Amino acid sequence: MENLGYYNGIFGLIEEMVIPMNDRVHFFGDGVYDATFSANHVVYLIEEHIDRFFNSAEQIKITIPHTKAEVKAILEEMAAMVEAEESFVYWQVTRGTAPRNHAFPDTKANFWITVTPFELRNIKERMALTAMEDTRHLHCNIKTLNLLPSVMASQKASEEECQETVFYRGDIVTECAHSNVSILKDGMLKTHPNDRYILPGIAKSHLIMACKALKIPVDETAFTMSEMEAADEIIVTSSSNFCSAVKTLKGRPVGGKAPKLIEVIQDYLVAEFRVYCGLE
Repeated sequence: MENLGYYNGIFGLIEEMVIPMNDRVHFFGDGVYDATFSANHVVYLIEEHIDRFFNSAEQIKITIPHTKAEVKAILEEMAAMVEAEESFVYWQVTRGTAPRNHAFPDTKANFWITVTPFELRNIKERMALTAMEDTRHLHCNIKTLNLLPSVMASQKASEEECQETVFYRGDIVTECAHSNVSILKDGMLKTHPNDRYILPGIAKSHLIMACKALKIPVDETAFTMSEMEAADEIIVTSSSNFCSAVKTLKGRPVGGKAPKLIEVIQDYLVAEFRVYCGLE
């Protein structure tokens, strides 16, 4: 199949799927999601993404109508059914279907999946960033469906011909609209700690593991906008991006001072991915 959708056990082409009007996602964005990609029909880092998915659901008191093993089996089955060698695999759970009411309904949660063709970007191509104040709520660690701030930030990046928007609170850098951001300075990786101000990125955790394996020191403390602007390199990570260096921030050149170190990290992460997906 070219693409594939799933809603509470029903499979079909995405454009043919039908969702009830009273699914609470329509009124409240009442749910959580996770996403990764598949290559060679293997869903990349599936266990870690499912763990985060269940953690997000638990924090907003949604009971997922499947076990972790069942979710994994469904995702793997769907990735195998889509023809593309590389696909974007997205799944979400909503609180259920019920007449509009702010309080939780006594109903079973709804489970959605989409699998669509996806082409990985060349991570050796440097990115352009812009920045804006982080005015989101104080539970950024939950992968909620309420993504309007990220939508606005992504639109800002598009209008400024950038690939991402960096969020900051005061002068402290948090993350990007749909990525994590870290810096390299004097041979050390510095990255925001996993607290309520950022999503605990799985790609970020693998960046940290890669640096430790490569004997690159890691400092998990918050850094400022001025520190980022003066960094040897700025690194953007996401599950579909691995690790990309940055060429400009708000239209001004940044980074470019440790290209060999960036390349070593990138090569390590790409090799990890290729082994995981059975491409080696």
